[in-house]
Amino acid sequence: MRSAILGFVAGAAFLQTRPALPDAWQTGACLLAALALLLALRGPLRAALAGTCTGFAWAACIAHLAMAPQLDKADEGRDIEIVGTVAKLPHDFGQGVRFQFAVERVLAGAKTVPPTLALSWYRGETGKIDMHPGQRWRLTVRLQRPHGNANPHGFDYEAWLLGQGIRATGYVREAASSQRLDGFVFTPGHVVERTRDALRARILAALPGKPYAGVIVALVVGDQRGIEQPDWDVFNRTGVSHLVAISGLHITMVAALAAWAASFLWRRSFFTRAGLPLTLPAQKVAALSGAVAALLYVLLAGFGVPAQRTLYMLAVVAAALWMGRLTSVSHILCLALGLVVLFDPWAVLWPGFWLSFGAVGVILYVGLGRLDGAAAGWRGALQLAARTQYAVTLGLVPLTLLLFSQVSLVGPLANAVAIPVVSFVVTPLALLGSLLPAPLSAPVLWTAHLTLALLAQALDWLAGLPLAVWSAPAPPFALFVLALLGTAWMLAPRGWPLRWTGAAAWLPLFLLQPAHPVPGHFTVTAFDVGQGMALLVETSGHRLLYDTGPQYAPGQDAGSRVLLPYLRARGIRRLDTLVVSHSDVDHVGGALTLLDALPVAQVSSSLGSGHAVVRAARSHRRCTAGQRWEWDRVVFEMLQPTPASYDDAGLKPNARSCTLRISAQGRAILLAADIEAAQEAALVEGGADALRADVLLAPHHGSGTSSTPAFLAAVKPSIGVFQVGYRNRYRHPKKEVFERYGALSIQRLRTDESGAVTFEFGRGIRTGEYRNEHARYWY
Repeated sequence: MRSAILGFVAGAAFLQTRPALPDAWQTGACLLAALALLLALRGPLRAALAGTCTGFAWAACIAHLAMAPQLDKADEGRDIEIVGTVAKLPHDFGQGVRFQFAVERVLAGAKTVPPTLALSWYRGETGKIDMHPGQRWRLTVRLQRPHGNANPHGFDYEAWLLGQGIRATGYVREAASSQRLDGFVFTPGHVVERTRDALRARILAALPGKPYAGVIVALVVGDQRGIEQPDWDVFNRTGVSHLVAISGLHITMVAALAAWAASFLWRRSFFTRAGLPLTLPAQKVAALSGAVAALLYVLLAGFGVPAQRTLYMLAVVAAALWMGRLTSVSHILCLALGLVVLFDPWAVLWPGFWLSFGAVGVILYVGLGRLDGAAAGWRGALQLAARTQYAVTLGLVPLTLLLFSQVSLVGPLANAVAIPVVSFVVTPLALLGSLLPAPLSAPVLWTAHLTLALLAQALDWLAGLPLAVWSAPAPPFALFVLALLGTAWMLAPRGWPLRWTGAAAWLPLFLLQPAHPVPGHFTVTAFDVGQGMALLVETSGHRLLYDTGPQYAPGQDAGSRVLLPYLRARGIRRLDTLVVSHSDVDHVGGALTLLDALPVAQVSSSLGSGHAVVRAARSHRRCTAGQRWEWDRVVFEMLQPTPASYDDAGLKPNARSCTLRISAQGRAILLAADIEAAQEAALVEGGADALRADVLLAPHHGSGTSSTPAFLAAVKPSIGVFQVGYRNRYRHPKKEVFERYGALSIQRLRTDESGAVTFEFGRGIRTGEYRNEHARYWY
């Protein structure tokens, strides 16, 4: 059974790496292969191979069903009038509300609309938007097909949408036709979501303006969207972010409490003479009560992977107790693993899946509950807790490095304090306070928040230590497997020979260094940041970042969502220069995040002296035409703006864009930011030879005010790169400009279609497009 389940998970995971879904014939062939294997082979290998074929076919069928509802291309961007219900807990993100909408019928504007939508409703002039789960609304919306940024080591938003069953996203139009039709439509799902909404409202009302109210909400109803990014940074650096979710320990605690209470009352027949234990054993009642309590808590938690894993494990234990057929813990874990993937084949894509099951797997491997002569009582419990924390911390190091490219060195100490505080003080108080009547709930929730705030101060101090986190490039899979084997050797049972030698398998992880171009070569990565610019330039010994992408929402920008994950995964811990071309938010949006997260030797920009980025920089200089430097036989030349432009107060920020030309071995790229026709003409007048480049970053994202014929004739690029957002509101690149590049036989690359684009400059130019090289069936 275990071999079949592991094979099933492997087959489902393999499907998620495919560029295209198998058709019906191929899926049927997989099922026939599974049947043939069962008939032809014997033993665990037969079960594993049959499970793999079945898992692949099952995941393919689920994916076909999930992708079947589609929004017609012609209906993107149209006004569509629909009626439906608020399906999930809405989130107030400051500028409006985001929510999932279950469509009941389409009134006008389109023939068909996918059944589940992800919508945003911006406040505008409407003020507060009173929206709750279960309400029925008539809305006028504009929709588009699922689309997200596609970057190496980045979050795959399109895969997440697919896993959530969302096949279109959009926003609510400000129109009189949008109105609430019903206050509540009864369905079991709406009851759960309205309960979560009510509990969240009670907590936020009792803790107005409190900094960790969002964490309390996350512990009670699993909604983590109210936690601020700086708090996430602290939790990640100290390795306690798993505690912010409703973890297996929390669910087990609730289930155990419910089981104990049910058993206590049942044994005493609810203090009557009914003799209930003679009718049904108290052990079975306790098992059923614990499972039901766990189910209710997991539903309130939003049904995340760690919660699902715990629920399924408890359900299997409860069923075994009910039927009198106790089984091994490893068997229970495998059953939970199979059930998670059975219901959600995309779970294998997310770090939480691997960390959750990996942690439990490590605990089982080292033998949870075997004290090996440890003292009884509280000393034995303390020793067991210390061993468990040691094993999990050590056992998850290779996986954590593979997923996040960093390991918290203060994590064991932070968890030793945070686990008991959060699990046995904060979480019970938060649950109790959210359920108590109004006069009694506030003091309990205040106590929970005060305890959490004191803990957060200690965590903040730990996170600020210079060696709080060890970072390294994401290891190749072969080195990850080697480190995993070494870890298993180190955690082997006592008596295993030379356990300490397993640490040698970690040495390659410590020795990994970021990949460097050779001297005289350089690499440029144009990130897919939506409507904005951000490019990383790498020579053999230096790193330059040109612009930092947009700000998406308060506390969310391209720096935190795209650039930092990439830099960490590559092992890039500092930047030699950050060029911020000008002050538009789609170019400067992530700059402060980057300056706060890693050392930047110098910032070069056209920003004023009072700008926040200039104040935050260690060293700043104005970018000015004529500046020139060389790194590792690669030449950098600043062509714009002129010194006189800083004296002209009437110029737009676009006119002062830092324009940078980078060249080596007769190959060059021109980064033109948002210069417009007047600046292009000035550059052409200054001499066409200085402009020539093989690759041109299309000025101003391909707007109608840039990329003039004279400028393109002077640059003579063979490739033009358009950093634009999917269906952006400016309609960049403009059709006539895009066609102008085509008419000159310039290869055109768009980040909204190609994802991140990489150029390797040497004697020639090698181009890579992320969506092609990392193709997935949902793209």
